[in-house]
Amino acid sequence: MSTQLTSPKPVPHSPALGENSSVKAPVQPSGLSSSKPSFGKALLPWIFLAALGGVGWYFHPYWLPQVQKVLLPAPADPGPKGPRVVTVTAQPIVERDFNLYINGLGTVTAYNTVTIRSRVEGEVVNVAFNEGQMVQVGDLLAEIDPRPYEMLRDQALAQIQRDEATLRLAEVTLSRQQELMKSQASTPQLVDQQIAQVEQTKAALQLDKAMLDNAKLQLAYCKITAPISGRIGLRLVDKGNIIQANSSQGIAVITQLEPISLTFTISQDEIPRVQRRIAESGALTVDAYDRDFRTKLATGTLTAIDNQVDATTGTLRLKATFDNKEHLLFPNQFVNARLHVETIPNALLIPTSAIQRGSDKTYVYVLKPDNTVDLRTVRTGPSEGAEISILEGVSRGETVITNGLDKLRPGAQVSVAGAQNTNGASGKSGPPSPKPQAGSGKGEA
Repeated sequence: MSTQLTSPKPVPHSPALGENSSVKAPVQPSGLSSSKPSFGKALLPWIFLAALGGVGWYFHPYWLPQVQKVLLPAPADPGPKGPRVVTVTAQPIVERDFNLYINGLGTVTAYNTVTIRSRVEGEVVNVAFNEGQMVQVGDLLAEIDPRPYEMLRDQALAQIQRDEATLRLAEVTLSRQQELMKSQASTPQLVDQQIAQVEQTKAALQLDKAMLDNAKLQLAYCKITAPISGRIGLRLVDKGNIIQANSSQGIAVITQLEPISLTFTISQDEIPRVQRRIAESGALTVDAYDRDFRTKLATGTLTAIDNQVDATTGTLRLKATFDNKEHLLFPNQFVNARLHVETIPNALLIPTSAIQRGSDKTYVYVLKPDNTVDLRTVRTGPSEGAEISILEGVSRGETVITNGLDKLRPGAQVSVAGAQNTNGASGKSGPPSPKPQAGSGKGEA
């Protein structure tokens, strides 16, 4: 049985529609493929490019140098490389007397401190000083109303005049009684009574004179003067105040600044060094520095050593005296004291930064004339601040490396950035480095 295929009937042309009228296309039957490309076909070029890039990246260590040789010119031959040059700083070794010190923290103490108090009671009628001024012994500081004490003085004077008159009368009467006694007109009893009267009057006169002296003394106390020379502090009373005798408050406080003392402590381990030095020279020099150990304030002399060690701190107190002409030291000021205990003559000195320490030796790097370095084993001596003395291993005039040591080897080529001129080069001892260690004068083998 044959199946007859019939073609679809054509759509009849409708006369009602114009030439420009659009006609919907017939719906395609299901099962027939569409002419639009699929999503997978669109990704194929990108996948190909990614694979090509991965192959190129994997093999680029092999073909990239070949491409560079073709495209880039060959670099010029730099020639043989020279030795590595290390930039360092250096300082010459100096020879001079090396002073060793013991450092300690101390407190400035006024030689004399006086609280000015009135010895008499009364009204303050005059304050004759300016706060903070320097005063000398005998300068007027204040005055108390003297009128009550002037009256007591006048009373004592009048009492003296009365008793003097009584004494003269008693002496005249005694003389008459003695004349009458010669003629038997008087009795011995009357003469003895008159002698006693004269003696009583003389005693009363002496009492009156003592009262006059006391009245004059009280009057003198009305003028308050400075008992010592020094700097006076802030005033504690004003004009018009009524003050009591020997009041605890006082009028002002005077502290003596010239001379002035400094009390400081040292470790008990340093006592033998100090004792030996005192036995040799008899006097030790003490320098006072500020709290930062940078500014020298004054130079004085060790005057006293305490008689026992403080068991809680293991330190011994020492006392030094300073002239303090410039008034740079103030009472209760905290300062650093440097006690000069020893001087090493003609010591070879280098900076402590030049010292290197190995497991079995101490060494330095010495700069040679051809700008290479040589390793020298040295034996060190006492140190002070930023300097250390060398006993063996180097000589005067040589130069040691102070910076850049971690990059050096024996024979290394160096470039000196610049020699450092220190106090040691000029032969003078400058101020110490900040906060040096106490007892740094001990030697080190």
